[in-house]
Parts: sequence; C-alpha cells; structure tokens
Amino acid sequence: MEEKFLLGAASAGHQVEGYNTNSDIWAQEQMKHGGYPVKSGIACDHYRRWKEDIDLLKGAGLNAYRFSLEWARIEPEEGVFDKEATEHYREVLQYCRDNGIEPVLTLVHFSCPVWLIKKGGWEADTTVEYFRRYAEYVCTQYKDLLHYICTLNEANMGYLINLYMAMAKQQAGGALQIGMDIEAMAREEEERKAENIQVFGCEEPAVFVSPRTDHGNQVIMNAHIAAVKMIHEIIPDAKAGITLSVRDIQWADGCEEKARKAWEAEFLQFMPAVQAGDFVGIQNYTRCVIGENGELPPEEGREVTEMGYEYYPEGLEHVLRTVHKDYKGDILITENGIGTLDDSRRVEFIRTAVDGVRSCRRDGIPVIGYCYWTLMDNYEWQSAYSMHFGLIGVDRETMERHPRESLYFLGKQQIR
Repeated sequence: MEEKFLLGAASAGHQVEGYNTNSDIWAQEQMKHGGYPVKSGIACDHYRRWKEDIDLLKGAGLNAYRFSLEWARIEPEEGVFDKEATEHYREVLQYCRDNGIEPVLTLVHFSCPVWLIKKGGWEADTTVEYFRRYAEYVCTQYKDLLHYICTLNEANMGYLINLYMAMAKQQAGGALQIGMDIEAMAREEEERKAENIQVFGCEEPAVFVSPRTDHGNQVIMNAHIAAVKMIHEIIPDAKAGITLSVRDIQWADGCEEKARKAWEAEFLQFMPAVQAGDFVGIQNYTRCVIGENGELPPEEGREVTEMGYEYYPEGLEHVLRTVHKDYKGDILITENGIGTLDDSRRVEFIRTAVDGVRSCRRDGIPVIGYCYWTLMDNYEWQSAYSMHFGLIGVDRETMERHPRESLYFLGKQQIR
C-alpha cells in the first residue's frame, strides 16, 4: 500500500523556540563581532506554545510537521543529556502522532552546542562520532515515534557560503575604495578573532554555517553516513535522509558547461551522502542563471521577494526533474517558500509549486512530500524578524498567532 503523501510545513528549533542559550548561534548573537545584529531572544516562544501551533497546522488540513530538535538543549554539555529537554521533545512527537500529524524530525538545523564547536566543529573528524552518539540517543529515546529523520539540514551550506563570499569579492572588484579606513578594518578583524578565541577557543570557529573546506564537506557526509547506519540499526523501519539547498540552475547562451559544473558542486558532490540514505530532502526557493562571468542578477522588472530572490515558483518542478536524473530514490521537499507580506503572492507561489509536484508525480518521479517553509514568521538568522515566510503571522509584542489564507490554501491541496 502506498504511503500517504506528506503535506505540511517546516520550522527550525532555534528560529522559533526561543532562549536556545547553549547553542553556538546564541553565543554569536551575544558577541560584538558574531555576525548577528539582532538577537533571537524569545523567538516565537514555540518552546511553550507548540501545542497551539500544531493545532493550527492540523486545523488547516496538513498532515506533516517538519521540525528540528536542538542538540544544545538535549546535550548542553559533552556527554550530559538533559532529561527535561528530552521529555519536552517526546511530548511534541507524541502530540503529533496522537493528532494524525507525521513528524519529520531534523537532528541538526544549523545550530549546535557550543562545546562541539570548541572541539573543532564541522571541520573536525571527531564530530562524526559526536553526531552519531547524539543520533543514537535520540533514536533510542523516540524509536516508537519516528519514521522520517533528516540528519543534517542543508549539508551543502558551507559550499554555498563559499560561493556567495566569492561572488561578493568579485562584485567588489578586489579594489580598495577611497575613504576606507584600512587600519580600523584591521583592528576590527583582530577584535573579531580575539572574541572568537574567548568564546570558542579558536580564531575561526567551524560552525555549521561557516565557510567550509573540502575536508569539512567530507566530515558532513561522514557524519550523515554514520548516523544513517545507526538509525537503521535502532529503528529498522525508519527512513533517513540528508537535505540540500538546491537552486534551479539555468544558463545563458554558450554557458551550459559552466552551469553543469555549478550543478556538480551544488548537488552531485554530495551524492555519496544522498545515496547512503532512504530519501533526499530538497530545499528550493528560486533559480539562478549562469552567465559568462558567473550568476546573473534577475532581469530588470522581474518580481523579487523580501530576500532578494527572483519570484520563481516554477523552479521547484525543474529541480525535482533534474535531481531525478541523477538520483532515482524518494524525494521529500523539506523546504519551499517565499518571503513576502503579500499573502496573495504566497498563495500563487504555493499553487504553482504544488502543480509542479503533481506533474512530477504523474511522470513517475517519487516525490513523497511537500513541506512549506515556514509554518510561522520566525527569526531568519542575520535577517532577524524582517522576513515573512510564514503561513502564520506572529505579533512580535504579544506572540499572538495570525493564520494567513495561505495556510488554509495549502491544507486544501490534494496531491496524489
């Protein structure tokens, strides 16, 4: 019997729960040079209001909720597992189960314990065993409640950060601008390194969302592979996968080979990890067009979202078809969405994206679920609370939830 299509929404612990105080990102938020101009604070108070939020999801007709555990809550100190946090997430998982909601669990969605980063983070080989041990604890605790497990969110994020940094440098032209205070910049860089040493014990902490070396990418893949093996041992019926942020890569005339190389770097280099799992999680928001000198900006007059992405919901179908050429296993859409305050544009974005999913399934592509990003407006990392991806709005003063029409529109979709 074919399993029911997963239709739901996604969130990430640090972005919605609030006061994730033992995590690396929380630590960076408190730093002068940590890169986060606004602190997450209470976030969406989801750690306390989770029942209300799951009820809204269920009431709209959705049947899946992708969310992440916070490693820093469960193991705030190396080898010390917190009973309160463990029981909290057990309650959330059980509540989902009791209400007909399939929990799609993510073990790490960017944020990690400070102690892990002090030990080398995502460039250290030792992280593979630390992650495997964490995954083992989670599976042992919740083995009767789990069926879908995403090990690591956007395993290619380090590569994408490297790419964006190179693009920024290229756009700057590498030239010094008149009026730049080079001495002040040097002092600030020294202050940043000193602050990192004080907090993390090294000048350049290897957090999950930092630039990554080839060795770091291998650490990521090894950690995933080790976790998948252990997951299958403890929960033989569970399906485990890794998620990747994948753009719809297109090309200008004469640049097809450049686009092919971009796809290899963005997706194909992670195939050893993808093949080790039972599904791949695909996260898509827009397209990119490769020109002679790299990525081209959106054409003049094209609609862009709050994030500056080109409004391009057709990209999801294109990505699914491209992924299927290289990977014949199950595909779970773990994120797809739009940042906008115009909910009518969100509805249309969802309409087009879901139509693309239907088309792929009609053609035999094994797409098993669609999770919109995100359930509620949240803390979008360096963009803080200025982005509005949510199916539910959140009053920043009162934390009151305001379901949008897009929530109910998504819940009414029939995907067979």
